[in-house]
Amino acid sequence: MTNQKKFIVSHAPFWHDGGQISARSYHTMIAALPAVIFGLVQFGVPALAVICLSVSMAMIWELIMNTLMKRPVTIGDGNAALIGLLFGMLVPATMPWWALLVGTFVAIVIGKQVYGGIGGNPFNPALAAVAILMLSWADLFDFAEAYRNYELGIAMVYPLAVLKHFGVAAASSFDTGSLLMGKQIGGIGATFGLGLIIGGIYLILKGIIRWEISVSFIVGIFVTAMIFNGVDSAKYAGPMFHLFSGYTLIGAFFLATEDSSSPVNFIPMLIYGAGAGVMTVLIRNIGVYVDGVVFAILLMNLINPLVDNIRPKAIGKVA
Repeated sequence: MTNQKKFIVSHAPFWHDGGQISARSYHTMIAALPAVIFGLVQFGVPALAVICLSVSMAMIWELIMNTLMKRPVTIGDGNAALIGLLFGMLVPATMPWWALLVGTFVAIVIGKQVYGGIGGNPFNPALAAVAILMLSWADLFDFAEAYRNYELGIAMVYPLAVLKHFGVAAASSFDTGSLLMGKQIGGIGATFGLGLIIGGIYLILKGIIRWEISVSFIVGIFVTAMIFNGVDSAKYAGPMFHLFSGYTLIGAFFLATEDSSSPVNFIPMLIYGAGAGVMTVLIRNIGVYVDGVVFAILLMNLINPLVDNIRPKAIGKVA
């Protein structure tokens, strides 16, 4: 019997650059710290409880799934903790404990582990969890009602809700500087625009995320909002309002750029980011939801495999 050797074929990437999952996770958590710390200071002890429970439960669900599916324990790579942190950043400080348990379960078990673990998930796990909670218990994301009894020293209304229900004239009370410096209510880690920008720049400089998705997402929002505003400035807010309110900046730097659910090629990244930006403004302006970032990015996650197949034609021709 001839001695045959197996030819092992594996998918790309073939070249290991020395990067580790744990390093990417911890750098992303470091980048999120300015926005998280600002949220903890602004919303107090309840916000700290939400963040801690979200991170710890995400790690517990990961450990349970590792055990049940007889896989190596992966909580040490920081990915589950990162998913829990991002989920906690997106919800209000008043989120009940049972909703955090459900949300982290959806994020880790349904959004990640059922697809084989890290690298196999087609959707951003934290966004998938937020979307399920929004569709199931929309009142939990009524930020104005959530913070009604808080004394924060800022306007106790959600900027995008004001725009949706009362129009541009009412929303004009939120100036760009105030929004950028976090003088608004919203998710625990989604209000401090300057902190999110600093964190995003840190991730780009570290090579954790690519600038193409973040920049094209922001450009998509800016151009689409500018077109709407140019058509009817009395009905549609300008681009600066859309850029610095809601989930825009956390979406640009921390959500749309998630490795497993976003493209890896240059042209697809631009299409993916711009498409999510355009969809965000469309949902905000003519859709039924106050903020469109969550559903816009999930929609682009869905078509990501098709978009990532777009390649420029090779130079030259086959002999």
